[in-house]
Amino acid sequence: MKSRIALLAVAAMLAATTRTVAATEAPADVAQVIATLGLRADTRPARAYPHWRPLRRIVVRGNFGPDAREFLAPAAAGAGIIVASTLAEALAAAPGTDAFLGFCDAALLAAAKEARWIQAFSVGVENCVDIPVLRARPIMLTNMQRVLGPPMAEHAMALLLALARRLDAWIAHAATGRWDDSTGDGVPVRTLAGKTLLVVGLGGIGTEVATRAHALGMKVIATRASGRGGPPFVEYVGKPGELLALAAHADAVIAALPLTDATRGLFDARFFAAMKRGAYFINLGRGASVVTADLVGALRSGQVGGAGLDVTDPEPLPPDHPLWHAPRTIITPHMSATDNAGHEYRRLITRENLRRYQAGEPLLSVVDVARGY
Repeated sequence: MKSRIALLAVAAMLAATTRTVAATEAPADVAQVIATLGLRADTRPARAYPHWRPLRRIVVRGNFGPDAREFLAPAAAGAGIIVASTLAEALAAAPGTDAFLGFCDAALLAAAKEARWIQAFSVGVENCVDIPVLRARPIMLTNMQRVLGPPMAEHAMALLLALARRLDAWIAHAATGRWDDSTGDGVPVRTLAGKTLLVVGLGGIGTEVATRAHALGMKVIATRASGRGGPPFVEYVGKPGELLALAAHADAVIAALPLTDATRGLFDARFFAAMKRGAYFINLGRGASVVTADLVGALRSGQVGGAGLDVTDPEPLPPDHPLWHAPRTIITPHMSATDNAGHEYRRLITRENLRRYQAGEPLLSVVDVARGY
């Protein structure tokens, strides 16, 4: 809660300030956001990467804001800034462009022979890292790691609480004007305190989830690919190979994984069979990490006690898809990162990374293209 209040205070400060950002140093408000979110800088300065040089022309996606040029110009150190509302407009501007903010596309990179840096406006970058050109050329890629963690973690906990308190049943009753204190399917209302939560993917988002679950009195265990380190309130951090064993002890599973070759189809019939019967499954990573037909089967059999899904496979989910009618399932349309203040944080971090690139300093949230995140 304290971190949330701090972030809102930053947003208020941003709205009130008209100070010009110096191209040579990070403004204090950005430094506070970086510290609050725990953003990590690269181990190498940008100037140490092959073919680095100060940017000359930048294309920024139009959804950055109507003031994109004015907002970014102080950090651009004289580089030209082109605002493109569509991919077609970005393609037209691609020749001679050396940085794209908010765009990553195979045709775009093929046309932009001078491209040196891409700033993604999202956390997931699987569609970007799969582009062969990105792997073949020395193009730096940064994303919004941790920036979107707080709203996504709150969304995950909202889904989990809704399932535990059986809000899915009460909302269905309310839709028909029915006053009924039974769930209708015999599945009980539960409390989360004292229950065990397995966080699959203890990265920036997963850590935010673990923080909130611990505050609710849950025992938190987790997996992560990068090692066994974690905050002190996570009682055990396992490697990915321990997933099935840990799932057997969990009353709820929250998946916060990027989509890679290792995570595609990870949550399949074997995984759901390994879960404690009646446990909840929440996914806010990527839909393709789940074998959807296997999840539907596990929900229908009662092996999985309920599912909260912000992402699905396929996506968008067709109106006649069986997942819409799976029991005890709450689906939201890939919007867990939506947040009133989140857009301003993305703008701040993008501007700060632009300043850092132009100065040759270490960038924030650099993606390991080989790993995919």
